[in-house]
Amino acid sequence: MSEREGPRHERGTTGVARPDGAASAARSYEVRTYGCQMNVHDSERLSGLLEDAGYVRVAAGQTPDVVVLNTCAVRENADNRLYGNLGHLRPVKDAHPGMQIAVGGCLAQKDRGEIVRRAPWVDAVFGTHNLGALPVLLERARIEREAQVEIAESLETFPSVLPSRRESAYSAWVSISVGCDNTCTFCIVPSLRGKEKDRRPGEILAEIEALVAQGVLEVTLLGQNVNSYGREFGDRYAFGALLRSAGAVDGLERVRFTSPHPRDFTDDVIAAMADTPAVCHSLHMPLQSGSDAVLRAMRRSYRRDRYLGILDKVRAAMPDAAITTDIIVGFPGETEADFEQTLDLVAQASFSGAFTFQYSPRPGTPAAGMDGQVPRAAVQERYERLVALQDEKSLAANRALVGSTVEVLVAEGEGRKDAATGRRSGRARDGRLVHFACDVTDVRPGDVVTTAVTYGAPHHLVADGPPLSHRRTAAGDAYEAGRRPTTPGVLLGMPTVR
Repeated sequence: MSEREGPRHERGTTGVARPDGAASAARSYEVRTYGCQMNVHDSERLSGLLEDAGYVRVAAGQTPDVVVLNTCAVRENADNRLYGNLGHLRPVKDAHPGMQIAVGGCLAQKDRGEIVRRAPWVDAVFGTHNLGALPVLLERARIEREAQVEIAESLETFPSVLPSRRESAYSAWVSISVGCDNTCTFCIVPSLRGKEKDRRPGEILAEIEALVAQGVLEVTLLGQNVNSYGREFGDRYAFGALLRSAGAVDGLERVRFTSPHPRDFTDDVIAAMADTPAVCHSLHMPLQSGSDAVLRAMRRSYRRDRYLGILDKVRAAMPDAAITTDIIVGFPGETEADFEQTLDLVAQASFSGAFTFQYSPRPGTPAAGMDGQVPRAAVQERYERLVALQDEKSLAANRALVGSTVEVLVAEGEGRKDAATGRRSGRARDGRLVHFACDVTDVRPGDVVTTAVTYGAPHHLVADGPPLSHRRTAAGDAYEAGRRPTTPGVLLGMPTVR
């Protein structure tokens, strides 16, 4: 096994040489993604890197020449999932000489060379800070016939300088920062993603403009702690200003962002959301717990009154805002009284939805060694009570929307039952999932439909009347033509468009 430190960036084409000296057909690849939106966007970059190096996406039903696993270290049983998947890939690789397996992402950053010690059939391991090393690691592993492990300790260049092959014709991720300076006791991300690094506003806006020029209607600004953007260059109002600037890009219809931190959520951001028509009235604001004692143990730098005050200000400025959250149940030391405070806050907050999690220890985090680990049975019982309460709140909020008109950006893959029900699906401006009746054959993902809500369920809306309007878009044209946006690397605010 060869193990090196630090990123390498080389570019070229790939193929397997034949005895007559000619090159074979380009090698195919598949990227499998686990975890958060950051990983989804990183996988778009990995696809862009591989295609820039001459690889092609594997055809449906075919076995790829290269499989890349982009891993997560946050979700429960992440390690078992990785090594289980690697075990399933071993006989596939044995049956396909020349096949290569690469592992990247947060778990690769954490486990490093342990991956090839436990799964010696892996060819390349790279971390969160050196995505650009993947093509050369694969080529080096092929030539040297040994596994290549290369982990960088810190980010040397912002990932957006790398080429990206976008998955959607109509909606795109745009990273504005990477890393996190917070020290939440349950979270391993800062040790794997590093300190926060912010892009310059001009680079971000140039990337958005390049995407819109290719038909994209919606962008989501990404950051581990998105609203602390600007701290690195000393501008605490930078995020609000960025929202206004992004919303002013001609042709961009929807701007979203995720995930903010209550500590850094300021009044100027609320004003930017309310004043900028393109910025959606949709806010994901992680709570984690409604108990001040638990928030203190989590090292979350806000308390319940501060959190509720933010929601009051948001709703005063945007009465139609849909607010979602994250909540952890059963954090070490959480008492029944602490949990009751979480239930009380959820009842007051009237979230449109919540991502609820049962606490499980993550090795390497302070919380994993804390006293007062809550018994699993108690965690499960509390979790079920919380889910029941939130479903009740979500149902009431969605039923209140019956009869209202919603604008839906038609999406691909949002409705698992669409084929059976004859409906299409997409997202309203506030982020709610809408399943709508559609007997018009030319409605495409990326088009925009307005329709009236006829039914509200806890996790979606239904509109079973005929659409009130249908607008064909450049995004729909791109989807229909099989085109996806590409950003060949955005540096110094000057992107080019393929």
